[in-house]
Amino acid sequence: MDADDSRAPKGSLRKFLEHLSGAGKAIGVLTSGGDAQGMNAAVRAVVRMGIYVGAKVYFIYEGYQGMVDGGSNIAEADWESVSSILQVGGTIIGSARCQAFRTREGRLKAACNLLQRGITNLCVIGGDGSLTGANLFRKEWSGLLEELARNGQIDKEAVQKYAYLNVVGMVGSIDNDFCGTDMTIGTDSALHRIIEVVDAIMTTAQSHQRTFVLEVMGRHCGYLALVSALACGADWVFLPESPPEEGWEEQMCVKLSENRARKKRLNIIIVAEGAIDTQNKPITSEKIKELVVTQLGYDTRVTILGHVQRGGTPSAFDRILASRMGVEAVIALLEATPDTPACVVSLNGNHAVRLPLMECVQMTQDVQKAMDERRFQDAVRLRGRSFAGNLNTYKRLAIKLPDDQIPKTNCNVAVINVGAPAAGMNAAVRSAVRVGIADGHRMLAIYDGFDGFAKGQIKEIGWTDVGGWTGQGGSILGTKRVLPGKYLEEIATQMRTHSINALLIIGGFEAYLGLLELSAAREKHEEFCVPMVMVPATVSNNVPGSDFSIGADTALNTITDTCDRIKQSASGTKRRVFIIETMGGYCGYLANMGGLAAGADAAYIFEEPFDIRDLQVCDGAGLRARPLGIQWVLNESCSENYTTDFIYQLYSEEGKGVFDCRKNVLGHMQQGGAPSPFDRNFGTKISARAMEWITVKLKEARGRGKKFTTDDSVCVLGISKRNVIFQPVAELKKQTDFEHRIPKEQWWLKLRPLMKILAKYKASYDVSDSGQLEHVQPWSV
Repeated sequence: MDADDSRAPKGSLRKFLEHLSGAGKAIGVLTSGGDAQGMNAAVRAVVRMGIYVGAKVYFIYEGYQGMVDGGSNIAEADWESVSSILQVGGTIIGSARCQAFRTREGRLKAACNLLQRGITNLCVIGGDGSLTGANLFRKEWSGLLEELARNGQIDKEAVQKYAYLNVVGMVGSIDNDFCGTDMTIGTDSALHRIIEVVDAIMTTAQSHQRTFVLEVMGRHCGYLALVSALACGADWVFLPESPPEEGWEEQMCVKLSENRARKKRLNIIIVAEGAIDTQNKPITSEKIKELVVTQLGYDTRVTILGHVQRGGTPSAFDRILASRMGVEAVIALLEATPDTPACVVSLNGNHAVRLPLMECVQMTQDVQKAMDERRFQDAVRLRGRSFAGNLNTYKRLAIKLPDDQIPKTNCNVAVINVGAPAAGMNAAVRSAVRVGIADGHRMLAIYDGFDGFAKGQIKEIGWTDVGGWTGQGGSILGTKRVLPGKYLEEIATQMRTHSINALLIIGGFEAYLGLLELSAAREKHEEFCVPMVMVPATVSNNVPGSDFSIGADTALNTITDTCDRIKQSASGTKRRVFIIETMGGYCGYLANMGGLAAGADAAYIFEEPFDIRDLQVCDGAGLRARPLGIQWVLNESCSENYTTDFIYQLYSEEGKGVFDCRKNVLGHMQQGGAPSPFDRNFGTKISARAMEWITVKLKEARGRGKKFTTDDSVCVLGISKRNVIFQPVAELKKQTDFEHRIPKEQWWLKLRPLMKILAKYKASYDVSDSGQLEHVQPWSV
C-alpha cells in the first residue's frame, strides 16, 4: 500500500515520519523484575514500531544486569528478531535482579555501555521498583556522563551529543498493583490461569462435598484474589487491603454451614498470599483450613497456585494491551524533550495515556503505607474506583441478608436473554438476580427469549437458584433471536398477569431492536410503561452505546488460541497460507482485534473496503516471496464478492507449486466454552449496575403509581471510554447503521493502523489521539 494511496488510513505516511522520525536515534528495551505474560508482545511492539520510524532498537538482555555487564547483553534487534513471540509467555530477553545497578558504580558502567551504542532512549518493562530505578538513572545521567569524561572513557563531544536520557515505562506485573493504570501487562493472563484452576477444582469439590482454600499471588495487592472471587462466585475472600472484621472466624463458619444446609456441595475460599487481619497479622491458607476442619469438620483441601499464575500463553487482552502500550512508548520517546519527565504508559479506558512516572510510584507506595498504618479504607480508595467497585459488588453478591432485614419493595423485576448465546450471560443473570433480591424485589426469570415471554414461560428465581452460574457458558435461561413485534399483545398480557414493574434485557443486536419495538409500543400498551434497560451481550461487539459487549472477550480468546495452533501447523510446513474466517456479521471487531492479538499478516473487514490489490500484495513483496505460515483473518461479511471461499480459491491457484492454502471457518466455536475472567467480571458488574438503575427508577415511582413514558426510562447500559453510561434507545437510533447492524462510529477502528504497522505493511498511524502527559488523580484510576 503506497503512502499516497487513497485507501491508506487517515493521515499520510510522509507527514507521520516527519513528525516522528526516529532517524539517528537508538532505543534500548529491557524487561526487569518478575516476568509477566504479555511482556514479549510489548517487546515486539517496541522493536517493530522503532524500526518502522527509522530508529535502531537494541535488546538489553537480563534486565539491568545486562545493562551493567554490557557486551553481548546489548544487541541490535531486527524485524525478524521478534517474529513468533506474541504467544510466548515470560520474556525472551530475560529478566534478573541486579544489585549492581543499585550502586552508582553499577549505573556508571551501564551508562558507558549504552553510550557505546548511542542509546539515549530507554523503554523499561517492569514493576514499580524497576521503573523507579530507571527514573534515578535518568536523573543522574548528566553527572554520569561528566564522570565518564573525567575518567577518559568518553570525550566531551559525546557528553554534548548524548546530553540527556529519555525514559518511558510500561508496567508488567500480574498483581495489577501499580496505581495509574486500569490494568498492568500480565494481570488478565494470570486471572485466566486462576479461573482455569477454580473451574477444575469445582468439579472435584462437588463430587466429594469438599471445601477448597485457594491461595493466589498478591503479597501486597489483593486484585487477583478479589477479581477471581468475583468471577467464580467464591464464598469468602481474604485481601491485604480489606481485612475481615473482628469475629470473622465465626461469621465465615456460619456462612459455610448455611451453604451446606442449602444442599450446596462445595465451598470455595480464595486468599491472597499477603492477606492480613486488622492487626496486620498474616491470615494463611493453612490457618483457614485448620479453622474449617476444627469448627465444622468439613473435608478441606488447600491449593497454592504459586508460579503457575505467571506461566502459560498470554491472553488476547494482554497481547493487545501490550502491543498498544509498546507503540505508544515509542511515540513518547520520539516526542520527548530534555524537559520531559520520565513517564509511564497506562491504560485509561480505551486509551493509552502517559502519566508522570514518579506520581504513579508515589501513589503505589501510599497504598502500602496506608496498610502498614492500618488505614484500610484509605488503602482501598487509593487502589482506585475499579478496585473499590469490585469489592462492593463482591460483598453484595456473596452474602445474603436474612429476609427480615431486607425491606420489600413489592416490585417484580423480570430478566430475559435475547439473541445468540454469549459467554458471560449467566454471570450477568446471577448478578441481576442477587442484587435485585438484596434491593427487596421479587425476581422473575423469562425463559427462551421473547418467544417464551409470549408463551408465559416465566418463573420466580431465588438467590440459591443462580449459584454456580458465573462459570457456565451459553444461556441457562435459553435465548432466541425472535423479536417481540408480532407478540406484543401476548407479551403485554404476560406483563400484566405477572405484574412486571421493570425489565432487564441481556443480549445482542436483537435485544437492542426488541427494546426499540417495546418502547414504540408504549402508546398502545401501557404495560410497557415501566423502566427497561438492556445490557449488551454478543460476541460481535456491535451494539450501539457500548464499547464492549459481554462475550466478545471470550470469542477473541477462542480466535487467538486457534490462530496460535494454526501458526504451529504453518511453521511446521513453512509453505502454507491460512485463511481464517471469524464471526461478527458486518462488524469487523473480532477479525481486527483477533488479527492484532494473533500477529496475523492481514485482517479484512467490512468497515474498510478492500480490493484485489490488497489481496495480491500486503507488504509490497508479493505472496510468492513470503508464504511462510501467513495468516489472513477476515470477518464473515467483509465483502460481497471477496468471500472466504473466493480468497481461498485465488490463493490456491496462485500458489500452485509454491505453497499450500488452507481455510478455517471458526463458526460457533466462538460462542461456546466457559466465559473468560473479563466476561465474568464485566457481566457481573454491569448487570449489577443495571439493577441499581432499576431500583432507583422504581423508588421514584413508589406510592405514586407513576407510568414511565419518557425516553430516559428505556436505555442501553454501556461502557464509553471508562464511564458507565445509560443512553436512551431513542437517541441511539441516530448512531446506528440498521442495514448492517453496527454503530456508525466504532472506537476500535483507530487501532487498524497499529495492526498493519506491526504486520509490516505500509500504513500511517494517527497520533492525534495518543496520550499526552497527564497528571494522575486517585479518583480517576
